[in-house]
Amino acid sequence: MANAASGMAVHDDCKLKFLELKAKRTYRFIVFKIEEKQKQVVVEKLGEPADSYEAFTASLPADECRYAVYDFDFVTDENCQKSRIIFIAWSPDTSKVRSKMIYASSKDRFKRELDGIQVELQATDPTEMGLDVIRSRAT
Repeated sequence: MANAASGMAVHDDCKLKFLELKAKRTYRFIVFKIEEKQKQVVVEKLGEPADSYEAFTASLPADECRYAVYDFDFVTDENCQKSRIIFIAWSPDTSKVRSKMIYASSKDRFKRELDGIQVELQATDPTEMGLDVIRSRAT
């Protein structure tokens, strides 16, 4: 099990799309999926810049694990416009044990490929990644 999980490759598209989100703000969010047969992490969904946080959370499956990054815009108490790139490891309680193990053991290696993540969040149900949680972790 450990050998299979630690051997997860990261598709070049994952890094390219992340750079576009970070540098050009081409996307609001990216959802990543592990393709077990190809033993690699791939891009599953790209969110348009105008997409809402609700559109992002709706794109995460209720019973399958995913990785995601979200470009969160907010205004500070000093009235400054800021943004944080948030990495979310989505691992719902209802997902398969094997899937949870693969995602958990591949997470750190995958995260290292995405240079520029500012906040990390682990969520097992939607309440753990509500907008209020995101806002409190980002500021």
